[in-house]
Amino acid sequence: MTIKIVIIIFLGFASGLAVGSGFVAFLTVLGIIPRLTQLSKTMKMIQSYEWAVVIGALTGVLASLRDPNLNLSPYLLIPLGLTGGVYIGMLAAGLSEALNVFPILAKRIRLDGKIMILIMAIVFGKIFGSIFQWLYFVHH
Repeated sequence: MTIKIVIIIFLGFASGLAVGSGFVAFLTVLGIIPRLTQLSKTMKMIQSYEWAVVIGALTGVLASLRDPNLNLSPYLLIPLGLTGGVYIGMLAAGLSEALNVFPILAKRIRLDGKIMILIMAIVFGKIFGSIFQWLYFVHH
C-alpha cells in the first residue's frame, strides 16, 4: 500500500471515531434515551431503544459506504436535505449548549461579551463550507 492510502485509511478511521464519540457523548451526557423512555412511559423497553439507535447508526454507516441509489425526485430530496441539515444542526447545537462549549471557547479566544458573533461565525462557516462541498465535490 502506498503512504497515501494509509493516510486516507487513518483519516477515515479517525473521523469515524470522532463522530462516534460525539454521538455517544450526546446520548450519554444529555441522557437522551432514558429521557425518551421516561416521556413515553416505556421504561421497560429501554434496551429496545438502545438497540434501535445502534441499528440505525449501523444502517446509516452502511448506506454511506454503499452509496445507494433511491431514484427519488429532486423535489422530494430538497425538503429531505433541508430537514436533515436542520436535524444535524440542532443535534450539534444541543450538544455544544449542554457542554457550555461556546462560553468556554469565547473566553479562550478573548471574545467574552461577544458570543453572538462567535455563533454567527460558526453558522456562516458551516453554510459556506456546505455550499463549497456541494459545488466542488458534488457538481465537479
